Amino acid sequence: MIRVLVADDQQMVRQGFTVLLNTQPDIEVVGQAVDGLDAVRQTAGLAPDVVLMDIRMPELGGIEATARITAATPQIRVLVLTTFDLDEYVYEALRAGASGFLLKDASAEQLAEAVRIVAAGDALLAPGITRRLIAEFSRLAPRPRTPPAQRVAELTDRETEVLVLIAQGLSNAEIAVRLVVAEQTVKTHVGRILVKLGLRDRTQAAVFAYESGLVRPTGY
Repeated sequence: MIRVLVADDQQMVRQGFTVLLNTQPDIEVVGQAVDGLDAVRQTAGLAPDVVLMDIRMPELGGIEATARITAATPQIRVLVLTTFDLDEYVYEALRAGASGFLLKDASAEQLAEAVRIVAAGDALLAPGITRRLIAEFSRLAPRPRTPPAQRVAELTDRETEVLVLIAQGLSNAEIAVRLVVAEQTVKTHVGRILVKLGLRDRTQAAVFAYESGLVRPTGY
């Protein structure tokens, strides 16, 4: 079972997501948080696999709550909820450690699948939208404190190639076809990339690729 905590200051939203997710045979909502501080507190006590995190909440916003949760418990995935697909705060949430984002008007099927994907940590959510958002806001984001060139230099040529394709929103299967290799080989490369760069998942790898200048945001 995938254990989920729903964090949103609107009761109807919390209850709606809870009802939708609890209809899934492999997902269980273990708690509801009314604000960011409550989300941090309940995450520590309940240890969910995934936190559905609204960005705008009282007491403590979703971005800071995400940063606190992922810093304290990196194994817990945060899925950001937003009203608009180019919300200015979403990119900051990704930089704070969120594994992806989902529009609040997503269908029940999209919501459940997003939770499964984030829990597995093996794919970006809605690659086309996520790629556009990361590219758009990476233009304005401050540069990371760690010199990216040094970290990129630790990657092999093939790993660098795979990282670029991850940032372009390709799945492991699509990367395998592009590079004419086995999908398992791609999974191995992805694992090594995450370890070498000290990143948690593919979403963080995509953010890093844009911030480091390895991938240039064009065409958006």
